[in-house]
Amino acid sequence: MAMEAKVGDRIVVEGNQVGAPRRAGEVVEVIEGSAGAHYRVRWDSGEETIFFPSSDARVEARA
Repeated sequence: MAMEAKVGDRIVVEGNQVGAPRRAGEVVEVIEGSAGAHYRVRWDSGEETIFFPSSDARVEARA
């Protein structure tokens, strides 16, 4: 099943290598494309990137 997130949801990405830290951030934009949705995420570090979901990511819905 494909990951689906909305603006305001949080994305958490588990480290995919031993010792790699977890990353988390807020979805600030959903970008629809021919290959499915991807997201502009403002990470807790302050960095903002375009994120293409993978199997090591999960969505935490906005409360």
